[in-house]
Amino acid sequence: MSWLRSARTIEGQLVDVEIASGLIAQVIPATGECAAGDTDLDGHVLMPSFVEPHAHMDKALTASRTRNVTGDLAGAIEAMRIIEPEMTCADIAARAEAAIRIYLAQGTTSVRTHVNVGGMMGLRGVAALTGVRERWRGLVDLQVVALVSTPLDGPGGRDLRQALREGADVAGGCPHLDPDPDRAVAICLDIAAEFGVPLDLHTDETLDPSVLTLATLADLVSRTGFPCQVTASHCVSLAVQEPAVQRRICEQVAQARIAVVALPQTNLFLQGRDHPVATPRGLTAIGSLRAAGVTVAAGGDNLRDPFNPVGRGDALQVAALMVTCGHLSPAEALDSVSTAPRTALGLPPVQIAPGAPAHLVAVPAEDALDAIGAASAQRTVWRSGRVVARTAVHSEIAAPA
Repeated sequence: MSWLRSARTIEGQLVDVEIASGLIAQVIPATGECAAGDTDLDGHVLMPSFVEPHAHMDKALTASRTRNVTGDLAGAIEAMRIIEPEMTCADIAARAEAAIRIYLAQGTTSVRTHVNVGGMMGLRGVAALTGVRERWRGLVDLQVVALVSTPLDGPGGRDLRQALREGADVAGGCPHLDPDPDRAVAICLDIAAEFGVPLDLHTDETLDPSVLTLATLADLVSRTGFPCQVTASHCVSLAVQEPAVQRRICEQVAQARIAVVALPQTNLFLQGRDHPVATPRGLTAIGSLRAAGVTVAAGGDNLRDPFNPVGRGDALQVAALMVTCGHLSPAEALDSVSTAPRTALGLPPVQIAPGAPAHLVAVPAEDALDAIGAASAQRTVWRSGRVVARTAVHSEIAAPA
């Protein structure tokens, strides 16, 4: 049993939090007491730990190895193809573990990572990441998504089945890049149903309004009664639809109970390069989706690779972009990197309340806005009530004359 004293919640309450057996036992108004063995969180905001709902840990930390010549999505894909021969299982695992340490130090205790499957990569990434998943079990929850190549009606479908047999947790793919996008969506959904696993698709990662497989996905999920969680990541083209079309599709997505993951960092970097005037943001329709009742989570996507060479793996950076680009309030932005992705990934909810798992992060800040704006690297991270990461920051500033 231990106490976290004088912590500020996102809602602005000053509380003492008792932790016992890995759970939050009590939350009471702050007493001002701090006995030996207690943790003094005066001047800190205490939050549920963060969740990264969309990573690519097999690609992480490769930005210095290869260059995205065109700067767009096609250029990033080509840059990765160049170095695929040197991406051994050991190399992938080493970079993935380095990425986990970055995520954990900054307060993320759950990660869903997409892993390339098929072609020259084969199943190396799945083997590497499932091994990493087991080594870090108990510290970080890691879900592995089999991101298969196209066409799905052929090698891609066979690769997806094999990846799921060999330990991938979630079925994935990029149907909008398939020669037959609607057929590809159906194949992914059928295989996920066959294995009884969730589905997480890269969906409409383009500003081309004619590409809209999100509507196909919502229709098929509703008509088939698919029983597992479905997530649509990116959904960029939704933002460039006519208002009536956008509202209709958002309502379909809500009815199908599909969660959407917005990925502001990578999409702002990759999209819009062929629009020199009035450049679109390349972000999904966050406001319309939320208004329709869709769960909208936010992720960092890429960690210093050709898809985003400056990714930091910091959920507070993602939250800041959801404020500045997605126009969310600070509390809503923090929800998008914690509560919402837990819903999207099918994880147990975490809140500052009795009975909740003690998966927590404390950041020096006065309130939620300060936590996002300053995004101090100084953080303490708890997993099931145990401190699993602690970062201290010391600054020395010269005094004015």
